[in-house]
This record gives sequence, structure tokens and C-alpha cells, in this order.
Amino acid sequence: MAVRGRMIRMRMSDGAEIGVYHVEPKGERRGGLVLIQEIFGVTEHIREQCDLFADQGYEVLAPALYDREVPGFEATYSPEDIQRAMQVARLQHDFKVSLEDAQTCIDALKGKGPVFMTGYCYGGSVTWAMACRSRDLAAASGYYGGMIPSMADQTPNCPTILHFGRDDHGIPMEGVQKVAELHPEVAVHVYEAGHGFQSDRRADYHEPSARLARERTLALFHANGG
Repeated sequence: MAVRGRMIRMRMSDGAEIGVYHVEPKGERRGGLVLIQEIFGVTEHIREQCDLFADQGYEVLAPALYDREVPGFEATYSPEDIQRAMQVARLQHDFKVSLEDAQTCIDALKGKGPVFMTGYCYGGSVTWAMACRSRDLAAASGYYGGMIPSMADQTPNCPTILHFGRDDHGIPMEGVQKVAELHPEVAVHVYEAGHGFQSDRRADYHEPSARLARERTLALFHANGG
């Protein structure tokens, strides 16, 4: 699948200029969408996800969060690259900077209509944090964010849904259940799949779960002005 957006440069709140994948909506514009990467960067998979949402009428921005530390970072799912990506995400990059960059992207879109957010893995955690932090999101859909259970004491400011795999060895179901119990207003969906089930590049890709999660995400956006 050939991607149809392009990388642009955007100045963030700290003055840094980073790459952002931008794709215009196809057909009538439904709203803006900030899509947050996995720890692997703004990979071809992430760009394809952006394009799929743009095909549904969303103008999409996907910031390359690690551009300050590792410009142009794109990792594969090999064991070596997974370790390299984890090192960048955990040791080199400040999570709070990701939140600030996400807000900058929200700010760039909010003057045109409702803004939504989604993200995968690391991006799922950013999505939850931004749903709880920002006042500018119409709705948010977070996928298998490993940090979400540790942020369960925070409360979203917008309609939010979450997606987890029952067989995700990195996110124990006790943590997922904790989020569900503390937030009855949040639809916490559990799929018979592992971590990263949305990505067809990963061994844990599970097409029925990926399709259903995407349908639920679009339904959430449509129900909240998109």
C-alpha cells in the first residue's frame, strides 16, 4: 500500500522542529486526528494507518516524537530493533515531551473542527494521558498502552475507549481490570489477541480484532462530531 501523505516540519512548544506525517482528508472533512506512533517511530505501518483514517475524512497529523534524540527514527520488529526502540523510549525521551508535542498537533487542528486522537502501544499511553490532560479533544481511542494502568487514577475529559489483548504478556489483565473498575464511563475492550494486534507487520497481528477495534474507533469518532 503506497502512502499518500508527506512528512512536514512543525515547531513544537519547546522550540524544537520535528517531522510530522500529514495527510489531507479524502472527500468531506470530518475532523482532525492526531495519531501517535508505537515506540518504533513513524513507520510505514503508522503512515498507512494515517492514510486509512484520512480515507474516512480525517486530516491526520502523526508527530515523529523521537526526532530530537534520533532524527528520522524508524525501527523494525526485530529483537535488536525492539531493544533499541525501548532504549530510546525509556532512557532518552521524556514522556512529558510527547504530551506537549501531541498538544501542539491538537492546537494545529482545533481551529478547523473537532479533533480526535488515537495511538498504538506507546501511542496508546500518550492517547490516554492526553484524554485526561487536554481540554481540546472530542474523543480518544487508545490501543494497548502499557502505561495506562499506572495512570488509572487520571480521568478522561472526553469520551474515551481502550483496546487490549487478553494474551498481551506486557500488560497484565489485572491492570486492565483496574482501569475498567475505576472508569465505568470508559469502554475497555479486551480482544482474544496479543500485543500489537493492529499491526499486520507483527506476529501478534489478529485481523478480526484489528477490524473490530477500528470499527469501534470510527464509531466513537462519528458519535462525537466526526
